[in-house]
Amino acid sequence: MVDPMGAITDAFTSFLFGKVETTRLPVRTSTGQAQAVYLPTAAPGLGDSGVIIGREVYSGKGYIYDPFQLYGQQLPAPHWLVLGESGNGKSALEKTYVLRQLRFRDRQVVVLDAQGEDGVGEWNLIAQQLGITPIRLDPMAALDGGIRLNPLDPSITTTGQLALLRTIIEVAMGHGLDERSGFALKVAHAYVNETIVDRQPVLTDIVEQLRHPEADSADSMNVDIDDVRAWGLDVALVLDRLVDGDLRGMFDGPTTVGIDLDAPLIVFDLSHIDRNSIAMPILMAIVGVWLEHTWIRPDRKKRIFLVEEAWHIINSPFVAQLFQRLLKFGRRLGLSFVAVVHHLSDVVDGAAAREAAAILKMASTRTVYAQKADEARATGRVLGLPRWAVEIIPTLTPGIAVWDVNGNVQVVKHLITEAERPLVYTDRAMTEDGLALELAREAEAEAEERASAVERGVGAEAAYGGPSYGSTVA
Repeated sequence: MVDPMGAITDAFTSFLFGKVETTRLPVRTSTGQAQAVYLPTAAPGLGDSGVIIGREVYSGKGYIYDPFQLYGQQLPAPHWLVLGESGNGKSALEKTYVLRQLRFRDRQVVVLDAQGEDGVGEWNLIAQQLGITPIRLDPMAALDGGIRLNPLDPSITTTGQLALLRTIIEVAMGHGLDERSGFALKVAHAYVNETIVDRQPVLTDIVEQLRHPEADSADSMNVDIDDVRAWGLDVALVLDRLVDGDLRGMFDGPTTVGIDLDAPLIVFDLSHIDRNSIAMPILMAIVGVWLEHTWIRPDRKKRIFLVEEAWHIINSPFVAQLFQRLLKFGRRLGLSFVAVVHHLSDVVDGAAAREAAAILKMASTRTVYAQKADEARATGRVLGLPRWAVEIIPTLTPGIAVWDVNGNVQVVKHLITEAERPLVYTDRAMTEDGLALELAREAEAEAEERASAVERGVGAEAAYGGPSYGSTVA
C-alpha cells in the first residue's frame, strides 16, 4: 500500500532538487583565498632559496632570506637596514647571517667592526674560528708597524682620491669646503700626483704642498702664490691631524702590503677608535673608498659589506655622499650593504637628513627589533610600516623582529644553532653563569610566545613546530 504522504514528499523533493540524489562536493581553495581568509598567518613567503633566518611567529613557517636571490624580482635593491636597541639580538643576527652566507662558495663578506672589549673587536672570535686575522686599525699600533691605509693609494682613481680628501676635511671641519680652499687642495693634489712617480704619494706630501705651494701651480691658474697659500692653510691644518695628530700612523704612509682581500671574511677592527670622535666617520670614509677601488670587482662573487655603528656614515652628509655612490655602484656588481643602527632618530633628525633618506630609500629590507613606543612610531613613519607592525614593535622580546622586505612584512623569530651560539655570544662579561641566565631567559620568552600563540588561536605546534632551522638552504 502506497503511503500518500510519502509520495507527496518525494514528489515535492524531486520538484525542488531533481530526481538525482545530490552529493556534497569536496572543499577546494586556492593560496590566494587562504591568504584572504588568514591574513595574519598566511602572508606570502620569500621563496625557498637562501639562508634560513628562523621562523615566522604567526604561521610557524621557516623564514628564508637572501638579497641576491630576491634582487630584481622581489627586491629593487639588495641593501639591508637593521634597527633596534641594544640587547635585543641585532649582533647575533648579523653574525649568524654572515656565517650562513659564507657556506656558499661565491660569497664574500667585509665587516667594519666598531665595537669590542678586552682589546679586540666583537668579530674576533668568528675570525679566529675561520682562521682569519682581523685588519686592526689602531693609532698606537700603526706607529710600530701596524696596518696603514693610504688615501692616495694608486689603486684609487685620481678623482676618487680628491673626493676622499675633500670628505676627510669636510667631516673634520663640520662644513663644506669653500671654493678657494677647494681650489688650493685641487692644486696641491694635482702637483703631488704629477711629480711623485717613484713611490706612493702620501698625506704628508699634500700637507707640505699646501703650506708651500709651487709658483708654477699658481701661475698656471693666474693666481698669486700668497693667495693659494692662504686658501690652503686651514686645509693643511686639518690634514695635519692625520699626519701628526691623534690619528697619526694609520693614513700617513703607503698602504700595508699583504692585506688579503680574497679571504671569505675580511674584518676591519675599529674597536680601538673612540666611537664618539670625529675619527670614526673619517675612518669609515677612508675604508669605504679604499674598498670600492680595491675589493669590489666585476666578477661573479656576491659581496656583503656590513657596517656596525652605521650612523657614523648615514649621519654625516659628506660621508653619506661617498657611500651613496658605493651603493649605486655596488648594485651592478653584486654588493649588499648592511647598515646596523640603534635608533633611526640618530640619522634622520640631523644635518644629513636628505642624505640619510637617500640611503634608507636604497635599503629595500628593514629589520626592526624592540624599541620604545615613541621611537617605534617615528620609525614606522619614516619606513612606512603598517600600523599593526608599529604597535607590536615595543612588545617584541629579544630575538624577535619585524621584517619588511619591500612591503612583505612578517614577525620573525631568529633561531641560533648550538654550534653557532658560542660564536655569536661574544660578550666577555657573559660567563658560564651569565650564559645560563641568557638561555633561561630565552626559554622563558619562548614559553610566553607559545602561550600567546595559543590565545591567538594559532596553536603551539603551528607557531613553533617544525624542523630545527639554522642551516643553509641551497
